[in-house]
Order: sequence, then C-alpha cells, then structure tokens
Amino acid sequence: MAEIIQKDGTWTFDGETLRLTPGRDKNVHLLRRELGELVVPLGALAGVSFEQGKRAGRLRLRLRDGADPLLQATGGRLAEANDPYQLTVESERYGVAEYLADEVRNALLLDEVSPEPVDGYLLPGPSLPVSASAGDGTASFDGERVRLEWNWKTEDAKAATGPRTIPLSDVVGVQWQPAAGLENGHLRFLVRGAPVTAPPKYDPNAVELWGFKKDPLMALVAAAVQARLPHPAAAGRDAVPEAAGLTKEPEPAGDGHDALLRRLRELGELHRDGVLTAEEFTLAKQAVLRRM
Repeated sequence: MAEIIQKDGTWTFDGETLRLTPGRDKNVHLLRRELGELVVPLGALAGVSFEQGKRAGRLRLRLRDGADPLLQATGGRLAEANDPYQLTVESERYGVAEYLADEVRNALLLDEVSPEPVDGYLLPGPSLPVSASAGDGTASFDGERVRLEWNWKTEDAKAATGPRTIPLSDVVGVQWQPAAGLENGHLRFLVRGAPVTAPPKYDPNAVELWGFKKDPLMALVAAAVQARLPHPAAAGRDAVPEAAGLTKEPEPAGDGHDALLRRLRELGELHRDGVLTAEEFTLAKQAVLRRM
C-alpha cells in the first residue's frame, strides 16, 4: 500500500486501484470537491509522473484515451486547478510522492497494461443526479433526461423558448468549452434532428458560460451525459454528429478537388464559430483530406 496525504488531497494505491480523495483545504477547487473521491482502476492508466518544484511539486496521472467520460467531455481543456488527476505535493513529501509514482509504474509493467486507447469507459462518471448553475442557465441530468432552465441574464430570444427537457435518446453529443480571454464558453447538447445554427448565446440547447467560478461545474453535467452516450470508439473515429450539420456527403464528381477544398473552408468556419469542437474539427478535416 502506498499513500500520500496532502492539503490538496489524498492518493492511495493498493496495487490494483488508485483512490483519489480531494482535500478539504479552501484552495481545493469546487469542481474537485463536487466530484468527490475517484476510484481509478490500474487498467485505466497510461502513466504517472512526479515533477519537483522549488516550493511544491506535482503528481500527475495520465489516463488512457477514452477511459474517463470527464476527460472525454472536456477534451483536455480543464485547468490544472480543476484536474482531479493532479496533486500538489509539499516539498517535504517529495520522497513519498516518488515512491507512490514508482509503485504505480511497477504495477503497470507487471500487469502489462497497454497505454493504448480503450473502446469503453473504465470510470463511471459523476454520480447522479447532477446539476450546475452558471452563465445564463442551469443544466441538470438525472440519467434519462437533460433539463435546461434559464435565468434573468438569458437573452430574450432564448428565454422565450422556456425550460428545455431533452431525452437522453435524442442527445447525440455534448460539448463543454471553458471561457478563454474575451471568448465566452458553453455547455452545448447536440440534439438529433436539430443542426447547430446559432451561437450558444441564442441556442436553446446550450448554456453560455462567462468565465466565473462555477463554470467548471458544467463539466460534471457534460461528463455524466457523456458516460451514458455510446463510446466514441463504437461509432468509428471518422464519425461526426449529424446534429452539427455534418452529414456524410456523396463523393464529388468532376471538380472533386475544388469541392473538397470548399468543404475544408466550411469546416474551418464552423470551428471558428464554435459549432465544432477542436476534436470534431480535426476528425472531419482528416476525413476530407483522405478523400483528396
């Protein structure tokens, strides 16, 4: 058994699983406190590292792609303070941190755990029901339906649509994008038969985020929904949700090269407008380039 106890949290490894418990210190971010203890099976890990600093170090876990719905939903956009797979280590505990990291590495080698992507989630995602209020609304999920409700800061055009209830069976994708600089973020649900044509500010299937303290909590709602959607590997790496307006096109004839170039420009515009996430844009672009 290897264990490290810090103000930032406690990590315990028993040879098969890692238990990550957030600390009670006031500096521990709200998202990590709301997420609670995580039980990470050894098979979900791709690696572990420990980085020393002058005053503090940092333990980092690297999960296999596709193992965790939270990481899938956030696409690497969680800030360090919100990342449950990082632990701040005080300098006097560097030896303990290195020991724990070595124990995890040895177990990965002994069990011959592959670092390759997985085709099914190995963590369950946030517990249900889950709800968060931020930006211009509140998003809730009970395992069967998503509920969106608006506040006094919502644009009139969107508020006029009233509260939204979206059955999980109608959800084909979920996007979480944090606010960055002057750009607002969003939590958006891609709904079958409802192509995305409006920015989050006006989209009745999206909550706009402005970069405030509670914004990251929307990632918990995104992760809970993501955990109950088909795993991305099941749909194939070139799949793009129809709700994004990217249904598969027939092979162009005659001026095929020009048509594909136009398609690339269209994809770039959709990405710049926030309709496509970076991951969706990359997958769609690769699919087009393979046809050129």
